[in-house]
Amino acid sequence: LIGPLHEALQLLATLDLPVVAQVHGVAAGAGLSLMLQADFVLAAKGTRFNLAYVNIGASCDVGASWALPRWVGLRRALEIALLGDMLDTEAAERMGLINRVVEADALPAEALALAQRLAAGPTRALGQLRRLLRGSVERDLPAQLAAEEEAFQACAATADFREGVDAFFARRKPAFQGR
Repeated sequence: LIGPLHEALQLLATLDLPVVAQVHGVAAGAGLSLMLQADFVLAAKGTRFNLAYVNIGASCDVGASWALPRWVGLRRALEIALLGDMLDTEAAERMGLINRVVEADALPAEALALAQRLAAGPTRALGQLRRLLRGSVERDLPAQLAAEEEAFQACAATADFREGVDAFFARRKPAFQGR
């Protein structure tokens, strides 16, 4: 199972679009590890989270050791991983594991609304931003500045950039097309 899961994680990491996850019930072990790969996580009130591996005498998999410290910082990641405690939605949100807590019956609609908002945006710019932010922890400042310049130039060559600038000067909302 680990091989195909790791292939899926690598695919998720290279997408040029944000990944939205909705979580309800319990996210534990590989489920929590997989959730950590999303860019946005909406969780139903009452959802519980547990990395759980230490509770069965194992180390983590499915990218948790890579993603967890990037989302919550090393000190919190060590707490979550080494203690194996169950976290509620409030703690998960406070620690940065999730973006938002919503009522369970509203979860599908909230996740869809967020995905639609992102899809209506300048999708090429969103892809560039996603790659820049995810890659920033592996680069020093000069390399990050070079990556930003390259990404900005790529965005500036798009129809969405022209539309965004035109809309800014016309004081209207832009109508992005993903081009």
